[in-house]
Amino acid sequence: MASIPEEHYGADDIKVLKGLEAVRKRPGMYIGSTGPLGLHHLVYEVVDNSVDEALAGYCDHIQVFIRPDNSIQVIDNGRGIPVERHKTEKMPTVEVVLTILHAGGKFGDGGYKVSGGLHGVGVSVVNALSQRVVVNVRRDRKEYEIEFKRGKTTTKLHEVGKSRKTGTTVTFWPDPEIFTDTCVYDFDTLASRFREMAFLNKGLKIELTDQRSDPRALVSEPAAEPRTVSFKYDGGIIDFVKYLNEGKDTLNKPIYFAAENEDGTVEVAMQWTSSYSSNGVLAFANNINTHEGGTHLDGFKQAVTRTINDYARSKGILKEKDNNLSGDDCREGLAAIISVKLHEPEFEGQTKTKLGNTEIRGLVQTAVTKGLAEYLEENPAPAKRIVGKASQALKAREAARKAREATRRKGVLDSFSLPGKLADCSSKDPSQSEIFIVEGDSAGGSAKQARDRKYQAILPLRGKILNVERAGLHRSLSSDTISSLITAIGTNIGEDFDADKARYHRIIIMTDADVDGAHIRCLLLTFFYRYMPELINRGYIYIAQPPIFGLKKKNSKSPKVERYIYDEKALSSTLAEYDNPDKFDVQRYKGLGEMDPEQLWETTMEPASRTLLQVNIDDAAEAERAVSDLMGDKVEPRRDFIQSHARDVRFLDI
Repeated sequence: MASIPEEHYGADDIKVLKGLEAVRKRPGMYIGSTGPLGLHHLVYEVVDNSVDEALAGYCDHIQVFIRPDNSIQVIDNGRGIPVERHKTEKMPTVEVVLTILHAGGKFGDGGYKVSGGLHGVGVSVVNALSQRVVVNVRRDRKEYEIEFKRGKTTTKLHEVGKSRKTGTTVTFWPDPEIFTDTCVYDFDTLASRFREMAFLNKGLKIELTDQRSDPRALVSEPAAEPRTVSFKYDGGIIDFVKYLNEGKDTLNKPIYFAAENEDGTVEVAMQWTSSYSSNGVLAFANNINTHEGGTHLDGFKQAVTRTINDYARSKGILKEKDNNLSGDDCREGLAAIISVKLHEPEFEGQTKTKLGNTEIRGLVQTAVTKGLAEYLEENPAPAKRIVGKASQALKAREAARKAREATRRKGVLDSFSLPGKLADCSSKDPSQSEIFIVEGDSAGGSAKQARDRKYQAILPLRGKILNVERAGLHRSLSSDTISSLITAIGTNIGEDFDADKARYHRIIIMTDADVDGAHIRCLLLTFFYRYMPELINRGYIYIAQPPIFGLKKKNSKSPKVERYIYDEKALSSTLAEYDNPDKFDVQRYKGLGEMDPEQLWETTMEPASRTLLQVNIDDAAEAERAVSDLMGDKVEPRRDFIQSHARDVRFLDI
């Protein structure tokens, strides 16, 4: 890139972005992305303002409307944003809050002591990234209105009427110049987030209403019967734990304790089940799900492990010769919520969702040690079940360790002895390498011929893999298929897991587009969620999208496929495009093995033309429930799911 000659480099070469221009120039810095995640983040920023009023004790009801044109309206019954003239900015305070970055009650000592939200950038960023924003404020027995366009004031604050109520209404239209992929809001995504917020803020009622007749359209007619969900939990995080454990066999009633000091507050709720899972602990800081953990989670884990070991030793359950219970042993089957609220949260990590405040570790550790120790002493029957569960986990872990050592001696889990069926790539750079996990030898053969050997590896699987949700670690390791998966990926599992040792940064599940393929895909996703969740968090897991149909000209001697089609709806619209569909044959690919290597490469494996779905966990609580309900050993949750969603099935290949 050519540099500016030194003699021409002056003041005119330095661009100063005024007001909210910086936000529009680099929106991803403020809301994470300009895709669906960023689009929904706008709503969370506005709702977070209302939640701040709830945290301060002035708001107990928030209403959110998705309007027919995909604009969003948020109404709260808080105090209303101040409207008096700001001393330093010489404009109404509500205008300051909407037009100046980092202005608001979150900053300084005069506003909120604790405030929700991750970035603290607030409603001004929503204003900058919206084509239009209208704010109505009800306070001092009056109602005021102010309007903005792309961050700039278009209608000054003015009185529009009288009001006996107080609160703020923010209505905004996301800017299609910024959100070029989509400006369509997803009801379920918003509902999941608001459910979580309601759990974390005891007694706060959050209502979400979808006023659209077609929730997939950018603009639709108003719905005859709007869809509404309402969340309010008087039990707070105790209800959250119960929600996570619905349908599971529990070992104790939920345990709850809270503590506070000058650094902040902590609330903890926890309950053990008979599940084998050890990743049912969710940690939050100022209402943000800290997916990457942090100091509050570290303090919790240390306290739980030490307290259970101390109790087990004091009661003679663990003998002198016995090994200590590990953290994983103590947390097996545990569902827990840790919610801390701090005055000055410090976030770090890959996605800025790891809490860095060192002072909160001690508060959490002290609260959990005291609360859990008292519970175990005062409740001997459930305490015995909890420690018994951890002791069983210890025995299973030791058996699994012996199995690992035995298989290592045989060379099965040795990193220098990769699975025989693996066709590895020549690249040793994980960031450039990808592995396709393929269903069956036939598809595996096609994939091996189709791949680019430099950076694409192929691992064929034989039949359905073990459902690890119903099997312990020891049984899982005895499966040749799972051992092959672990060895090929290179991270190991359990205590030995190390995400940095992943041999590929794109792990692609490639199964047939039928019921069996979907089942294998679910089993593989369950395996990754339970044993390698960090690979999902890092964005390493993908699902390939092979075509379902191929369109060929009738009576043509050429085997060339004119067009590949990926779903039933697309097939109908594609055939409608052609004047005379009778001139074409529609071939359905029931399996990957039906495509020749050239077709498989062109449609599913070539980076320039393929479509991959990246697997992520937007909602950890919902993911935990889904895996437990659909893959666990309880029949009732699966039956309820099928009955609830039977009408949603559009096409079933039997």
